[in-house]
Amino acid sequence: MTTSQETPGSVPTPPAWVRRPASLARAVTAELVERIVRGVHPPGTSLPPEPALCEAFSVSRTVVREAVKLLQEKGLVRVRQGSGTMVTPPTMWDMLDELVLAATIAEEESLAILDDLVVTRRVLESDMANVAARLAGPDTVEQLRALVDRMDELVDDPVTYAESDRAFHDTIMQASENRIARGVVRALESQVINTARYLGRTERALCVASNLGHRRIYERIAAHDPGGAAEAMFNHITEAWIVRRSGPADPVRLRR
Repeated sequence: MTTSQETPGSVPTPPAWVRRPASLARAVTAELVERIVRGVHPPGTSLPPEPALCEAFSVSRTVVREAVKLLQEKGLVRVRQGSGTMVTPPTMWDMLDELVLAATIAEEESLAILDDLVVTRRVLESDMANVAARLAGPDTVEQLRALVDRMDELVDDPVTYAESDRAFHDTIMQASENRIARGVVRALESQVINTARYLGRTERALCVASNLGHRRIYERIAAHDPGGAAEAMFNHITEAWIVRRSGPADPVRLRR
């Protein structure tokens, strides 16, 4: 959606719908999420009143009310009788929400949000590796071995290597039987899987180093060593991100 010359707190100009979306409320919500994250409507200010939003987006009051309701569910606004719809501080935003996370990643120039994502993923996957080492049967162990061997053959093909890399991690997550933790990791990664700042460098030497980490994880799971598997996963995710990360990593953020 294209907007023109907006200032913080200003009434948004009518978007140029190339094709009128099937779900107008969700389309309006997505645009407002982006504007709130960008600071067009800063925390502590009011969204434009309902009639102004109706005019700006060429939609009905019903659509605007549904969009505001969705913004509330995402934690981006608070509706108070007589005070209007107030934008909330970022600490109240639902960062697991697809729209909020995607907009934040796109807007934030630093790597702080990606650092937080990697730390969260590391905590969850280390625990899942611990459990997988206790629960994994022969079929899972063989599957992990085959994926590690396959990745050794793919170090010159970073795109296909990355597919096997994700399959390796997902096999461990499934083996842990922790559906919630797996769902969180998959939801987080879905927002960054094609983001250059997250993927970072992908040359052959880095794929080789990455797969050494995978092999250590596989070996600890095959040996049914929960503590060793968790440590191997922790080190692998930390080291892989430090290498991929553009610029020097902050050891405090990544090793906490």
